[in-house]
Amino acid sequence: MAILFAFIVGGVYEVIYYLKLYRLALTDAEAHKKAKMQTELDALRQQVNPHFLFNSLNSLTALISEDPKKAETFSEELSSVYRYLLRCNDSPLVPLAAELDFLNSYYHLLKTRHGDSLILTTHVLPGNEDRQLPPLTLQLLIENAVKHNVVLPEQPLTIYLYTNQDNQLIVKNNIQRKSTRGLSNGIGLSNIITKYQMLGRPTPIIEDDGSEFRVTLPLV
Repeated sequence: MAILFAFIVGGVYEVIYYLKLYRLALTDAEAHKKAKMQTELDALRQQVNPHFLFNSLNSLTALISEDPKKAETFSEELSSVYRYLLRCNDSPLVPLAAELDFLNSYYHLLKTRHGDSLILTTHVLPGNEDRQLPPLTLQLLIENAVKHNVVLPEQPLTIYLYTNQDNQLIVKNNIQRKSTRGLSNGIGLSNIITKYQMLGRPTPIIEDDGSEFRVTLPLV
C-alpha cells in the first residue's frame, strides 16, 4: 500500500513538473513571438519613402531662387514633417489629432509641388481626435493616392478624409490611374495592414469600385 501511495505521489509530482516545463515553453514561445513582431514593427516604422525627401529638397531649391518667403515657409513645414517622423518612431499608436497636424505640414509640401491639382478635405467628428491609429498612416494613404493617380490642373486629384460615428476613419479619392506604373518601394497599403495586424487590431477595409478608392480604418 505504501509503495502504491509513493508511486501515485511520484506520478503527481512528475505531472506537475512537466506541466511547469510546458508552461515555461509556452511563455518562451510567446515571448519569442512578441519579440519577432516587435522587430518587424520597428522595421516598418523605419520605412520612409526616400523619393519624398529628394522631391522636397528639389522643390526647396527651386523656391529659394523663385520665392524666398515661400522657401522659408516650405523649410519650416519640412522640418515639422521630419520632427514628427523622428518623434513617432517609438510609438505603436498616436492620437488622430497628432496625425492630422502632421498631415497639414505634409500636405503643404505636396501643394507646393502640385498646386491646385491636389485637393484635400478633412472632416473629423468631435471626440475622434483623441482616438488613435498607427503613426504615418495618413501620410502613407495620401502618398499612395498621389503615386498611383494623375495629378494635373485639368484632372485634379481630390482626397476626402473623414470619420464616422462607428469610430472609423475613411480616406477616399477619385480614381484617375496613371497610364504607366511607377516603381513601387513596397511601402503603402500593405504596410498599414501589417501594422494593424501586429497590433492585434481589425484589418482596414480597402474598396475600389473603379471610380473611387476608399480605405476604412478602425480608430482605437
